[in-house]
Order: sequence, then C-alpha cells, then structure tokens
Amino acid sequence: MANNLKIRCRNTRTTINVPLGSSLHEAYDIAGIHMDYGPVAAMVNNKVQGLNYRLYNNKDVEYLSLLSQAGMNTYVRTLFLVLTKAVEDLYPNGQLLISAALPGGHYCELRTGRPVTSSDISCIRKRMKEIIHSNMPIHRIQCPIEEAIEVFREKGMTSKVKLLESQDNLYTNYYRLDNTIDYMYGCLLTHTGQIHLFDLIGFYDGLLLRIPDRKNPGRLEEMTEQTQVLEVIREHHRWQEILGVRTVGDFNAVVADGHCSDLINVSEALQDKKLNNIADNIASRRARLVLIAGPSSSGKTTTSKRLAILLMACGLRTFTISTDDYFVNRVDTPLDENGEYDFECIQAVDTDFFNLQMNALLQGEEVELPRYDFQTGRRVFEGRKLRIGPGDVIILEGNHALNPILTHQIPDDKKYRIFVSALTSIQLDDHNSIPTCDIRLLRRIVRDYRYRGFSALQTIRRLPSVTAGEEKWIIPFQANADVIFNSALLYELAVIKDQALTILEQVSEREVEYAEASRLRKFLHYFRSIPGDQVPPTSLLREFAGGSSFKY
Repeated sequence: MANNLKIRCRNTRTTINVPLGSSLHEAYDIAGIHMDYGPVAAMVNNKVQGLNYRLYNNKDVEYLSLLSQAGMNTYVRTLFLVLTKAVEDLYPNGQLLISAALPGGHYCELRTGRPVTSSDISCIRKRMKEIIHSNMPIHRIQCPIEEAIEVFREKGMTSKVKLLESQDNLYTNYYRLDNTIDYMYGCLLTHTGQIHLFDLIGFYDGLLLRIPDRKNPGRLEEMTEQTQVLEVIREHHRWQEILGVRTVGDFNAVVADGHCSDLINVSEALQDKKLNNIADNIASRRARLVLIAGPSSSGKTTTSKRLAILLMACGLRTFTISTDDYFVNRVDTPLDENGEYDFECIQAVDTDFFNLQMNALLQGEEVELPRYDFQTGRRVFEGRKLRIGPGDVIILEGNHALNPILTHQIPDDKKYRIFVSALTSIQLDDHNSIPTCDIRLLRRIVRDYRYRGFSALQTIRRLPSVTAGEEKWIIPFQANADVIFNSALLYELAVIKDQALTILEQVSEREVEYAEASRLRKFLHYFRSIPGDQVPPTSLLREFAGGSSFKY
C-alpha cells in the first residue's frame, strides 16, 4: 500500500488506489469507468493533461470525452499531427499551413509549388487512414528548450524555431509520431488508433480537415458557406506575409527589435482603410439602415462609433438606435427549456413595433422612441422624439441585427449589413492557429473586470451560455452580411497580456474554471508584451483595455 496513491475520481465520485507512477489511462482502467467517445484527456487538479501523464502524488482526476471542448481540442490536435505526418511522407519538400477554424473543420494550405489537385487530397486522406489504422504510439518528449530548437532547426521547421527562441522557458516538450516531430499547443491522444472519424476534402484552393461534431461525435460537424470569412482571413495573411509577421515567432522578433509602433500603426491603418471602404460603399448605395451584428466582444460598439464618424465625413448624418429598447415587456418574454426567461431569442424583441417605427423614420415621419427599463422590465416612453432627413442614416447595433426577422418589413435596398468578428490571422506557428474565440474571451475578461466588476472566474463560468446564444442567434446569420469586418488587431494580445495575466491569476486551482484560466495564461506567455501607451485613443482595442476617447 505504501506504493499506492489515492485518486479522487470525479466521474464516479469515488476514491481509488493506483500504483505509484500509473498513467492516467491505467488509472482509468482501474476505476472501471465506461465513457462514450472517451476518454481522450483528463483534468488533473483542474488542469488538462494527456492520458500518458503519470501520477506520482494524490490527485483529483476527471476524465474527458469528445463531448467536452478540451477533449475535442485534444482529438483535433492529434488529427493535425496525423495530417502533418501524411504530408511529410508524401511531400517531403512541401509546406503545410494549418490555418483558420471554420464550421465543419480547419482550412489548410499545402504549398508544393503547384496547385493542389483532387489526386493530392485522395493520397493524403489515404495515408492518414493508414497511419490511424496502424495505431501508432504518440510520444511526448520533454527536454531543454535549446535541444528542441535544434531538433526543429534540423528538420527545417523555421516557424517552430522562431516561436521557441522567443520563449523564456528552460524546458519544453514536443511530440513524435514515428519519424515526424511537432510542437503542439496542448496535449494529444496516446495512439493514432483513437481517431475514429475525420475527412479531408478540397476547399477553396486548399484543404478542409473535417472533424467530428462535439455535440454528436459520431458524425462530422456540419459545414456552412464560409467563403467570405475565409477570404477576409486570407487577405490578412497576405498582408502579414508582406510585413514578414505571419507567426508569433515573427511578431516577437519585431517587438524585440523595437518596432512596436510600426506594428500598431500598420494594424490601425489597415482597419481604418477597411472602415473607410465600408463607409464609402454605404454612401454610394444610399443605404439608410446600417445593421451591425457579431458575437460577444467582437468590437461592435466601437465599430459603430467609428463608422458614424466616417459616414459624417461622407456628408451623411447618422443616428444610433439600440435594439435593447425594443424588448417586449418581461412578462411577455418567451421561456427557455428550463422555464427561465430567454432574453437571447428573437421573440424577446417586439419586431413588429420595431419595423413600424423604422419604416416611419425612413419615410420622414416623427416617432417617439422607447426606452426599455431593465429594472421594471417594461418599455417606457419619455418624450424622446426623432425625425430624420431624406439622406440620413440609422445605425443599429445588436445581436439580432442580421436576422431577417428583425427587419422583415423594411426593403432590402434600404439596408446595409455588417458582421463584425475578431478573425485572428496571426498563428503560433505553421501548425497551431489561434482560435477566434480565445481573442474574444480575453477581451471580455479584461473588459468585464475593468468596467463591470466581474472576475475572470465569473466571465469564464458564463462562457458556455454566451456561446450557446451566439451559435443559435448570431453566427447562423453572418452569411447575410454585405461585408465582414475583421476587428482583430495584429498586436492586441501583446498589449492586453499583462492586464489579462493579472486577472487570470486570481482564479483558484479549486475551481473547475482553473483549467481554462491556466490554458489562457500559457497562451499569453507566447507573446512578448507591448506597452499600451502607443495605442491610439480611437482604437477598437480601447473598448476593452481602457483609455478610449469614445463614451460607452
């Protein structure tokens, strides 16, 4: 018994004895757990670990399946490694870039000096299946960071070398699959045979690595049209390659060389140029109602304020109206499946009254605008009247702005639709992209702490409900947009890094949310810090980091 450990297993709410040095996978077998689509990883003292992690002290353990986000991330990262090996086996001189996450999978580029053909895709898919069916072991190797740098340098993996050279860690780890090595942002499966489902298809001028649906891992995630989003990301990739700042390793080198102001100025100029083009397009189309939607912390409010200024520069008066003032009275709000008021659904808005007032305004009539009193849960009128001129523009920002139901009685030729999202284009390295949701979550954590008095724990805890609302009521309507505005700034994580780290460090290890806080802290440490005093007061980043010249 002296060589045994006590493991508190949260899945069974029991304590089990396991031999000292047991792997998480061996402890799983001892616990006698049955798990659909798992286990693929585990939370050890509220920190995600791979199943090859060995236990040398008493621990709390919760095993994760593909139904969890951390579990699905582990599965997808392993797919990346399998894809990397397949490409390396078939195209030794080729370059694989794993880029944007899209609904249905991950967009990848294969650079071999010629266009990707259907035969290429078939060969890669076949090789991936062979690797999976061989059930090859995946080895996690820990070593001094200088040793890892030399290993990647010998392989010609420049983006990995640059990333690791910019880090201050004494040790690091990487993964080996047969003769293929890679550095991955997070843990992997222990064997390739644990992959049960994937597909690889041609998409745009590259590949789409299709992945399982997290809600139903027995089928592939549903695909939706994303050409417009992908083109925005690819455009930013082209700019970054021109600047020589495609990966975080490139970025850190530029910061170390003292060119922070150049990064800030170029990033802001690119956003200004895009917003100017949007304003010119609105003016040339003589649109009267500008509709702005996007997920949480995408920067919709600052986008609308900056756009209002640019439209005035085009000779147009603008008026901003909030959809929040058109909520139905609280007693009339629909209930969700738990019997709670569903304030996120479109039926929580009085769309008929909204259309009535918007059409009246567009026809030159005077209306009395409502105000929704959130304390009493009722719409009130306080004599706030508005009449607009024949060329004036109404700007409407809100979750449902692109939902056709909201403006179903307003002619399409009067509307201009903008979808705002932080479509991060910089990558950690060639095989590790930065999820868009991570950027928005970090923005939200900083903003909530600074302006709303919420801790990182509270913000992370509310994330699942926020994400569920976005997936149901915001994301599906981005295809309706006339234009997608990318609110991500190349330099922003380096600016908010120090603020975010201080806030995230307050999340206790006792909390389940510690796993996410720990992951975000690790992620932020990849970036060299940039002082925020060079960020312009009109920058979209100021909406979250503070110091904006706009009033919110």
